This record gives sequence, structure tokens and C-alpha cells, in this order.
Amino acid sequence: MNRILPALIFLLAAAAAQAQTTPFDMSGERPKGEPPIVPQIIAPQTTTQPVVPQTTSPLATKPPPMTPQTVTPQTSVPATPAQEPAQAAQKTQTAASGLRRYVVPFAKLRLEGEADRKSWSIYLTPEQAAAPAKFNFAYQNAVLVAPEASQLTVLLNDRVVHQQQIGSSDNESDISFDIPRGLLQPGANLLTFEATQRHRVDCDIPSTYELWSDIDPARTYLSFAGRDAEKLSTTDAIRAIGVNDAGKTQFNLVVPALAQPGTTKPILRLAQGLALLSGMPNETFSFGTDSLPPPGPGKMTVVVGTPAELQPVFAVPASAQSGALATFATDPHNGQQLLLVSGPSWQAISSAIDMVVSPTDRDPNTRRDLLVTQRWSAPDAPLIYSGTSLSFEQLGVRTTEFSGRRFRTSFNVAIPSDFYANAYGEATILLDAAYAKDVRPGSHIDVYVNGSIATTKPITGTGGGIFRQLPIRITMRHFKPGLNTIALEAMLMTDEDSACAPAATSSTTPRFALFDTSRFRVPDFARVAQRPNLAAFAGTGYPYNRETDPTALFIDRADADTLSATATLLGQMALVAGRPITLEPTASPSTVGTRNALFIGSVSQLPSTILTQMNITASSQVAWRPPAPGQGGAPEASVTIADWRSRISGGLLQGQMERFQQWMHRNFDITLSSLRFIPSSEQVFTPSNANTFLIAQEANPTNDATWTVVTAPSSGDLRSGVEAMTEQSTWQQISGRITVYSGKTGKIDTVPVTRFAFVVSQPWSLTNYRLIAANWLSSNILSYALLFVAGSFLLGVSTASVLSKIGRRE
Repeated sequence: MNRILPALIFLLAAAAAQAQTTPFDMSGERPKGEPPIVPQIIAPQTTTQPVVPQTTSPLATKPPPMTPQTVTPQTSVPATPAQEPAQAAQKTQTAASGLRRYVVPFAKLRLEGEADRKSWSIYLTPEQAAAPAKFNFAYQNAVLVAPEASQLTVLLNDRVVHQQQIGSSDNESDISFDIPRGLLQPGANLLTFEATQRHRVDCDIPSTYELWSDIDPARTYLSFAGRDAEKLSTTDAIRAIGVNDAGKTQFNLVVPALAQPGTTKPILRLAQGLALLSGMPNETFSFGTDSLPPPGPGKMTVVVGTPAELQPVFAVPASAQSGALATFATDPHNGQQLLLVSGPSWQAISSAIDMVVSPTDRDPNTRRDLLVTQRWSAPDAPLIYSGTSLSFEQLGVRTTEFSGRRFRTSFNVAIPSDFYANAYGEATILLDAAYAKDVRPGSHIDVYVNGSIATTKPITGTGGGIFRQLPIRITMRHFKPGLNTIALEAMLMTDEDSACAPAATSSTTPRFALFDTSRFRVPDFARVAQRPNLAAFAGTGYPYNRETDPTALFIDRADADTLSATATLLGQMALVAGRPITLEPTASPSTVGTRNALFIGSVSQLPSTILTQMNITASSQVAWRPPAPGQGGAPEASVTIADWRSRISGGLLQGQMERFQQWMHRNFDITLSSLRFIPSSEQVFTPSNANTFLIAQEANPTNDATWTVVTAPSSGDLRSGVEAMTEQSTWQQISGRITVYSGKTGKIDTVPVTRFAFVVSQPWSLTNYRLIAANWLSSNILSYALLFVAGSFLLGVSTASVLSKIGRRE
């Protein structure tokens, strides 16, 4: 007994110590098979990496084999003790895995609701497609997502490569798996993320908005084993530039002769060609003159100049002394591969640039069938020019069964720049769908166009039903030139959800089915261009996309910031236009003549006559100065509209009139602007000091061309403003005659067009002119009423005249 008692005391003490040192574990929430995350500290070490010697092979040939060379660690900012293990681990992982290609072309990727799907394509070189590859991604979901009933699926080229339960609400989980050999292909590869999510406790429709899973772009990438995947040999290297960990693509152009006037035209043509070849949604261009920028994911360095100009920056091969050269070369200092464009003169350099850009050239009179969007939203959007009917299968929407409460899917279509049917036309969805017998009346199907609800179709039947080509009409006023996104959402209510019994949230019994035989039909619509129209400019690059003659380009001065902003803007314009815009730089606005023109520069450097033509106050050249960082703006007055309403005589009547106008607009879509005989004149615009960027469009003084001004208070504001506005999420918000942007708040405001001119864009057609008249009269109600009364009067007079000559008189 004396021996047993001490042993029991020892065992009890050990158990208590174990209970005190073991933390509370919720690993039961993790999916089966997922190991717990264990932090590891990896000591920094010197790595040996192969570095390619400088090559001079042309774009059509591959560089010679690479030889290993020890890389000397570069001096960097000292890391904090907390950062050193993570940085060391990252360096070791990068060295071990070879090339890393980030694949998410967005700053943020969220899968929302009970069912969501995002698809886009990534472009791979033949070397990358042949190399062994791993796919890595990190995700975190809302705490209300039920792991046992929710799944995340990754597909490559329509093949499931990974599927798992969604169960990482406490922190991000890193997932890594091998890509089956032979699945990746040279060129475009379709990547898809799918999420099926169910709520833990709630069964109603509002709770579905609480479901989400975030994919971290900075930790989502393809890693290729070996060094062959890093080879750049053909123009595929430009198409395969990809993105960085924030979803952005950057071209760094090093041009020592940047300040020379003769270099602007070929350099901007090269920038547009690079933008078209890569096809990425968030592209920026940066210019330098005296040094090579550091390499990185989603970046490409392009060195342009004669051998003499490039001598202090890069050693150009002797072949550039005798002819045009466009090749990939390797910097011997850091091993980065870059695009070298050189020649004995700038005329030869222009020929070398044409070698790179010519695959993207297209006759402006050739009609496009697609608006290229696959790098961020697959498939490409079909361009609809007239009456068209497309099946959901053609639009990328698949037959789907759904067991939740809120079903949502979407597709893209594109509209030409001369679209003019915003007041009378209707598109139609011919829906093939079915709903289960437990779906009760009160459920409905909603259609959204570009984020705004367009129509609602109620479900009134009981006992289930099948829709065969059910027409759902959508007014065309929701559409705009360029890319349009149509979303279909089914709100499904059942008695089972009202009771919300245990396990009801995870039911897998289908309630709704959407069939890909559904169709989207667009009627014939009026086609005539309007001036000004920034929506058409942002949608398809109009009018510059249709010009056969060079567009006049006025740049106030060729500094690095202004040229970077110009190249970024023109790259985005070329992307939506589907071809490079032909430019002719001009030193003076007086030489523009009757050509379409672009004016880019800081507001103080633009001629005041240009601002006046844009209906912008000339005093803005001095008065438009946003507060500097750390400098507070002018204090805002505390006065309110109600205060002034009480001061003005007749304020009560004015308030009643405003409420009546709102009621008329809400119920009958009638505004004061539509109750007019002729459009009112444009008001002069004064940019606020809260704005840091402005884009405006108007007719030239002779009303036979379009002028577009892109300006900001300074060249730095101009560059940052262009980079912000050319992002895919903001570019489509450009509209009206003036669009302004605030760099501090990210707010975008537009000034609508009140007076515009028609620009004939189609051959004469009675049908088209009838549609134009129908839309114009629908927008000008009083004019329509006047014509109706006049027509009725003439009909009455002519009828009375005829009747007076026939028949019997008494």
C-alpha cells in the first residue's frame, strides 16, 4: 500500500500538468484528412540557383541551356524577429519549388451565397505546361458556413482536381496538391473555383447573404518544378506574364531616350501591343531611363533603344548594330529575363516593335464577334449587333440542379458603341426551368443587369412546375455599350424552411433546376453613335476604335509619370477596342484640325481653350489643388438643406414638387429632363478639390470630331488616377460627359449628358431610322405628344376633306 499511494499521486500530478499545458483544440471543425497547422522555423541559408547567361536569340528561338551559378544574397531592409522565420521559409520554398505563377486576376476573390462559381483562363508557355506542377491556394470562410454540408471544388480545364469540405473559419488554411501530368496545356487553361455553402442554423433567404469563402490571391498560385519553366523564348512569354500577388500586371519599360520627341509614337504602340498580347484586366505601365527595375511575379521588363543609348543600362549584342532586333535576353546581374527591342536607329526600332505588335493589328472595318474577357471572366462575351438569340449553353451557363434557397448565376454579353435603345427596347430571357412541389407561392425569379435589378417574375403556382421558354422581359435602358453582366437569381421559399427543423439546412433534395436550353434574345435596336459618350469610350474605345486615320495625341510634356499614365490608358483602350489605336503625337492643339483627339496632361499645362471646349472652368488651372497629405481641407459648413428650405419663400411648395417628381420617376419613369422640346445646354463644370482625376469628352469646335481630355492637378495625380480608373472594377463606371475620381476616398462621380449630337455609324436604312426616331421620341415625351396632336389634327382635316367630296349631301 505504501508503494501504490506514491505512484497514484505521481500519475494524478502528471495528468493535471498535461491538462493545464494542452490548449483547447477545435480540430474537429477541420475537414477530414486535413493536418493541423504546425508552425515551423527554417533557418536562412545560401541557395544555389541557375542563372541564364545573356542570350540574343530571336523571339522564334529558344535560349541556350542555363548554367548554374551561385547567387550572392542582396542587401535588404532588416526584418524583425517575428518576420525572419517567415521570410526564410518563403525563400526556401521558392528555391525548392521553382517558378511560382500567381493565378487570381483580382485583388479579392470571394465566393458568395449558397452556390457560386468563378472561371477564368491562365496562359502557360510550352515549358510551363510540360513541367511538373503543384496548385496551391489558401481560403477562409464565414463562421456560419456548415462544414458537413459545404464543399469547395477546384477545376482545371473542366476536370475536378480538388474537392473538400469548407471548414476554415478560424484562420486561413493552405491547400496544396499535384496537378495530373498532361492536364495542363500550352496556351489558355480554364481555372474554376466552385463553392456550395449551407448555413449552420438559419433556413431563410436573408441568411444566405451571410455565407462566403475568400480565396487569398497572395497565397494562390501554380508552382513548377525545375528551371525549364522559367524560360522565355517566344511571344507566349508576353501572353503568360500573369499577375502578382495582388492581381495586377506591370510592364516596366526602360527607355534612355524617353525625352526625345521621336520616341513617343513607337513606344506607345509597343505599350498597346503588350497590353493586347497579355490580355490581363489590371495592367499598368511604368517608364524609366537609367536602370533596370527589380524582377517579380506579374512583371516584365522591356528595354528599348539603340545600342549606344542602352550601353549604360544593358549590354546589347552586336547584331543590333546592323538591323532590327526583338529578342528575350538575360540580365547577368540578377538573372531576370527581359524583352530587348533595339536597332541601329529608331526607324529600325519601330520595325522591331512592329514584329512584336503586328499579331494584334486588326482592320477597324472588320467586325468583331467577341469582346475578350476570358483572362478574368470566361467565356468571352459575344458582341450583339442586332436581333440575336443565344442559348445559355452558348453563354457559358450550364444545366444545374439546386437544393438551397437562393440560386444565382450570370453571363456576359457585349453591346456595340453605337447602341441607342435605352428608352424603348426590351430584351427577353426565354427560361427553361423547373421548381419542386414544396416551393410555395411568393417565391420569385429576379434578373439583374450590371448590378441593378431589371425585372421580377413571381412564382404563383403550387405543386411544382416546369417553365418552357417562359418569357422574362428586360428593358434595354439597363444596358450600355461594351460589357454587360446579366444575373439570374431564384428566391425559393418552402414550408420546410419556415419550420427550420434540425438538419434542414443541409438538405440535398433539389428544389430548382435551370436548363442550358434557356435563351437570351435581343431584338433589333437603333444604331447611331452619340457625341459625347464616355460610356462608349470605356466600353469599346469609341470613337478611336473605328478610326482609319491616326488619332491626334497631345501630351503636355514627356516626363515619366505622364507617359506612364498615357501608356496605361492607351493599353486599356486597346484592350476594349480589340486592336492598337493608331496615334499621331502633336505639339499644339491648333494642328489637330478635324481629327478625333486625345489630350493628356496636368491641368495647368493644358491650353485653356481645350478646357473651355470641354465646358470646364478655365480657372481650374489655378484653383484645382487637392490638399497635400497631412493638410486638412476647408471646414465644412453645418448648414443643411432643411435650413435653407425654411429660409426660402415657398419652401413647402418646392418640397411638394420634389416629392411629386420623385413619385413620377419611381412609378412612371418620367423625369423633368424628358418633359422638354429640346435638350438644355450643358452647364460649366468646376472640379472639386476633393477630386484628383478627371476625364471629359465633348465635340471639337467645328462639331465634326470628338475630343477627350484626361487630366489631373499634377502628373503624379494623373498617373495614380489613371491606374485606379483602368482597373477592371472601376473602368466600367466611366460614363456621361465627365467622370471624376477621388484618390483619397475612391469615390467616382459622373456628370450626365444633357445635349448630344448624333454621329452616323451605319449605312442608311429605313428600319434603323425608324428605331432611332422611336427611341428619341420615347426620351422626349412632350415632342412625342406634340407630334401626336399634330398628326391627329392633320388626319382629321384630311378625313373631313375626303368625306366632303364623296357621299350624299342633304
